[in-house]
Amino acid sequence: MVTPITPVILSGGSGSRLWPVSRKLRPKQFLPLIAADRTLFQSTLERLEGIVDKQPAVIVCNEEHRFMVAEQLQSIGQTHQGILLEPVGRNTAPAVAVAALSLLEKTGQDPVMLVLPADHVIADVSAFQQAIMQASSLANQGYLVTFGITPLSPETGYGYIEQGEAIIGFDNAWQVAAFAEKPNVEIATAYLNGGKHLWNSGIFMFKASTFLHELETYKPEILAACKKTLAQAQHDLDFVRLDAGAFRECPSDSIDYAVMEHTRHAATVPLTAGWNDVGAWSAVWEVSERDAANNVLRGNVMTHGSGNNLVFTEDRLVTLVGVDDLIVIDTKDATLVAHKSKAQDVKQIVNALEAEGRSEAIIHRLVNRPWGCYDSVDAGERFQVKRITVKPGAKLSLQKHHHRAEHWIVVKGTAEVTCGDKTFLLTENQSTYIPLGSTHRLANPGKVPLELVEVQSGSYLGEDDIVRLEDQYGRNEA
Repeated sequence: MVTPITPVILSGGSGSRLWPVSRKLRPKQFLPLIAADRTLFQSTLERLEGIVDKQPAVIVCNEEHRFMVAEQLQSIGQTHQGILLEPVGRNTAPAVAVAALSLLEKTGQDPVMLVLPADHVIADVSAFQQAIMQASSLANQGYLVTFGITPLSPETGYGYIEQGEAIIGFDNAWQVAAFAEKPNVEIATAYLNGGKHLWNSGIFMFKASTFLHELETYKPEILAACKKTLAQAQHDLDFVRLDAGAFRECPSDSIDYAVMEHTRHAATVPLTAGWNDVGAWSAVWEVSERDAANNVLRGNVMTHGSGNNLVFTEDRLVTLVGVDDLIVIDTKDATLVAHKSKAQDVKQIVNALEAEGRSEAIIHRLVNRPWGCYDSVDAGERFQVKRITVKPGAKLSLQKHHHRAEHWIVVKGTAEVTCGDKTFLLTENQSTYIPLGSTHRLANPGKVPLELVEVQSGSYLGEDDIVRLEDQYGRNEA
């Protein structure tokens, strides 16, 4: 009997080294960093198509990313077996544990779980799928399999897996002799020349029951907390909201530390498939298509006498003259200029922004919402201007504000406006006023996107000045 393979997609990372494009509320896995028409999350799912007996995926994500996950699944026609929402980050071991428990409870089967980070790039899909089928055979025999990347250089940014004895009866499969932390250059060079060490990809494969048994053996406190949080979870639309109190009590630990470094049943399958974890802008340059001068250019960019650069711009024209090996990232509210060799240090800027409580570390000027999006065009003392887009058939929450009034001017489409006890339609070039404290709602009853300009005025204009009285999306925050 063939055991079904269930992908478990872990998409809770923040991608801070890819700032300013990747931010806390829209991290790198939900961005089209490599392919213009696909995010990393979507590409992770699509490269699994064609695997024999593959089941719909389970997604584990941050609660704040739930609508992005649902929308991106829908846009590529992917179904799922559950979107599990983490109220706080607790690393990969608890995330995989709640997925395993959920699958055993929901399906009544013991599937082989293929655990995948949502933000990796794999160029050779055929080689990747072949390795999955080899690992599936091992997983069915009780092994916990990790995929080791055949190293191409003495990389100091990855952990390593030391290959032990070959596993008899399986092609290209090895026992794990040891896991090694990120090495210095000298040790990494020795690993490369020795031929027995692989980069640790963070991709795993095992039966749900096997992982839970090993977790109970070595980290029973994690398993107990995960059982509790899932038992107290709430189902909301397509989402499973893990209980916040129980999940906060769960120890934070990775699969490697919690299980793989202790188990006697660890195996590794070497993978040569053009893998990259896209951990920094230098990695984006490595895996992207380049021009004749070795530049990776996206957006409104012009260069002269410049090579080996990575340039992204969302809007404005960016020009480079006589410079090499630079990273230049220009968004609507922030610009990064860095030497390519210092790409890992971008995280230090993000840490400094967070320490100062600056919004640029968390949110973009263009903010996505389940009903559409808004772009904060301008702001000053006691006023703010936004461009709002509402999807056809969508509507905002019924709400009110304590500190601001609003003016709405329709630019495109038709708006259905509720203000107090009145509901009426506005068409292009028409406007209305929402007084401070008034109960109101905006909806798009049409078949084309609704675009309007909103001018806010008042003593406080923060997004947390929203009192939601009714909301179809189950939100309790802005």
